[in-house]
Amino acid sequence: MRERAVSGTLGAGGAPGSTPTVVTQRNESSDFRAAFDAAELAMAVVGRDGRVRTANPALGALLGTDPAQLADAPAADFTGLREDSRTWSAYREVLLGRRDRLHCTRRLKHPTGQGVWAEVIVTPLPDSCDTLLSVADISDRRDLRARLRHLRMHDPVTRLPNRSLFFERLTTALSAAAVGRGGGGTGRIGLCYLDLDGFKAINDTLGHRAGDRLLSAVARRLSECAAPGGHLVARLGGDEFALLVEESKGTEQLVELAACVQAGLQRPFDVAGHRLSVSASIGVVERPAAGTHATELMQAADTTLYWAKADGKARWTLFDPERNAHRMTRQALSSTLRPAVERGEFVLHYQPLVGLGDGVVRGVEALVRWRHPQFGMLPPNRFISLAEETGAIVPLGRWVLATACRQARRWQLAHPGEPLVVSVNVAVRQVWDSDLVADVAAILAETRLPARLLQLELTESAVMGSAGRPLQQLQQLSDMGVAIAIDDFGTGYSNLAYLSRLPVNTLKLDGSFVHGFRSGQEANPADETIVEALVQLAHRLGITVTAECVESAEQAERLGRIGCDTGQGWFYSRAVPADSISALLSTGVRP
Repeated sequence: MRERAVSGTLGAGGAPGSTPTVVTQRNESSDFRAAFDAAELAMAVVGRDGRVRTANPALGALLGTDPAQLADAPAADFTGLREDSRTWSAYREVLLGRRDRLHCTRRLKHPTGQGVWAEVIVTPLPDSCDTLLSVADISDRRDLRARLRHLRMHDPVTRLPNRSLFFERLTTALSAAAVGRGGGGTGRIGLCYLDLDGFKAINDTLGHRAGDRLLSAVARRLSECAAPGGHLVARLGGDEFALLVEESKGTEQLVELAACVQAGLQRPFDVAGHRLSVSASIGVVERPAAGTHATELMQAADTTLYWAKADGKARWTLFDPERNAHRMTRQALSSTLRPAVERGEFVLHYQPLVGLGDGVVRGVEALVRWRHPQFGMLPPNRFISLAEETGAIVPLGRWVLATACRQARRWQLAHPGEPLVVSVNVAVRQVWDSDLVADVAAILAETRLPARLLQLELTESAVMGSAGRPLQQLQQLSDMGVAIAIDDFGTGYSNLAYLSRLPVNTLKLDGSFVHGFRSGQEANPADETIVEALVQLAHRLGITVTAECVESAEQAERLGRIGCDTGQGWFYSRAVPADSISALLSTGVRP
């Protein structure tokens, strides 16, 4: 920069007595250069083409070279600004004056082989087409942060990753595995979640110092099991540990890992002069990573760990979706059963009862389903026991009875020459907690269904040995013309002498007796003898017999040959909506 003299005059000839005024502009170039060279901060002036105009000694020292050697070199080469497209694009925008600033962190190469972590800043120089590049060595700061992070993310007792680091790794692993299948990964993830059985007793009797030593020893053995596969081992708190399997190869891999842990912990521990034996309960979860959230995975693992403890401890248990769905149903649905009846969330399906001699549909059993807005269609075994425990079985049972009777009346009107009996299950609590006789009478009167077309099913354990009010209600129902059936006969008290005193019309043989009649298998002589004897006894008492769980033509033929009256099972039909039964009756086609 050179000095410029500026003179000004007033008028053509100047004002009388005036003297020229010279404004001398300070030459800042030399000052800038001196500050630039003396600065401890590594800097370089970079032209619009991205090449270094000049570099200061601090930059040369940082890179281990003569700053003069950097002249005309592409600045992006020694600052790593080409390493990713986003940074490279932002850098080009600053060079072209379209962006005010670029700030990033890069690991620079040093001739000694040591890497240098640097904070790189690029900003335009005022009144110039050039930019100023500054590079600050932040290696010490970064190392300190890394050490502090390590202390913050690791358990001080076992030196294992703690809960925070575990969840961080788990979240990262889920994201990576969810997209990893297309790149050759399995796209799956696995987790063994465990805690030590009886650790609290050791801690209480030997003290926390001995407890900590035991935890450290346990951590070493867990790490030994995880080391071959490079799996993460973490202490989540207390005596809880987790082993994370990224890119899991399947359930077998997790089971092998859990078995290794069990075997490793079975060896005694020598702690503070004591020889200690410990075991662990392990919950094992393995699933696709896509659609799985870390919290969801941990909840599944925690549930499975609870199952392992409930099943007897010192074992591993594999996550069972059906068992978990049942648990979730019991927890989430206990307070919504009664409102669900009012909201109309329940539906009835019907399974045919077919004559074993002629294949004619003689009746149907009404089976309730819950069309839950969150869990989908739930079968009875998911909610009936819960309804019985909570008392919701009373309003639900009343709705099932009324709905089934209305549908049976429709079938009667549509097919007057083909009487179809509808069989409805009744829980013990309905007999005790409601006036079942009054309910049945009111529903039959409302629907105009003849009593002879209604059959009520009670389990053997509920009927056998009944006395007092339950027996009185059964007798009153029988006197009304309603048929009474004993469901699952052969699995309860089996007080055969009591049959003669009960108003029973039908015995429904439990499916366990029918299994011995399967096609392709040798008939179990004992099963066949027992069933034949029961059929003969029932017939002598004027009671018909229905065989449940008929699954093949051979079973149906054998059961019919020994005298069973009707059969029910998948061989004929699964439980289907009412319109499917209507279509069956309309076409006259046997199931």
